[in-house]
Amino acid sequence: MAFAPPQRLVKALGETAPDGDGWLEALPETARQAVALRELTVDRVQVPGGRSSLVLLVRRADGTPAVLKLAPPRFRPEAERAALAHWDGLGAVQPLDGPESAGALLLERLHPDVSVRSLPEAKALLEAAGTLRRLWVDPPAGQVFETVAERTGRQADVMRGTAVTSEVAGLVEAALAAREELVGAAQPEVRLLHGTFRQSKVLAAERSPWLAVGPDPVVGECAFDLARLVRDRVEDLIATPSGAATTRRRVRKLAESLELDAERVRGWTLFRAVESGVRALRVGRPRDAELLLEFAGWL
Repeated sequence: MAFAPPQRLVKALGETAPDGDGWLEALPETARQAVALRELTVDRVQVPGGRSSLVLLVRRADGTPAVLKLAPPRFRPEAERAALAHWDGLGAVQPLDGPESAGALLLERLHPDVSVRSLPEAKALLEAAGTLRRLWVDPPAGQVFETVAERTGRQADVMRGTAVTSEVAGLVEAALAAREELVGAAQPEVRLLHGTFRQSKVLAAERSPWLAVGPDPVVGECAFDLARLVRDRVEDLIATPSGAATTRRRVRKLAESLELDAERVRGWTLFRAVESGVRALRVGRPRDAELLLEFAGWL
């Protein structure tokens, strides 16, 4: 099986491994072995695909359509496997039986080109929030997932060590202060979270209208999981004169619909937007950084 990895994936992996990526170099052979082990037939590579994994649309030996997902260890594919197994198809894509191998996941095939982003904005947010609610369950006993405090602590350390302008430094200070207050206060609940939830992570399916894909699971409070959803379609928000008011209204509406504290949702949205903006600056994506940091300033 010969193929070229999607350029979006190549570029993204280059940002996280600027000195070279052995996983990417070995990917063609890794994919060939994973396909052969499971006796799969490849339909096509999903393009443009994601920024952290290769997605192959495949068929099993009996003709059943499926998805084979391959990801490098630094993107925690084994944690994804454990979370999907725990959800067992409730609100999320169903993992399929088959030989397990490091970094390879065989999943039911949804409709990879149809996400809730295809819906009008208000309907998309409603459907996405409803899907997310189903994922918030007690973590599995004996399974150790990264906590929100641990993940954001690592991110905070990197933010502190990144050189930024004085204007951005003010946003970084506000984001770090918000995180300290959030992790220091008693959390309303501790649930298994998707970790990187947004509209593009919710795909149309056969057995349910919409199912979530691509978790980077973490354990903590539900408000953390809404932060990325709040800033969906950020380019559209920035382009409209009412972007700031729309953003603040979105925080309130999402918090109310899921019975969460709006101020905690706002705080996590601020931290995660600034963290993403500073990371975009660090890896040379100034346009993305500009959008994210302007959005953060509205919070």
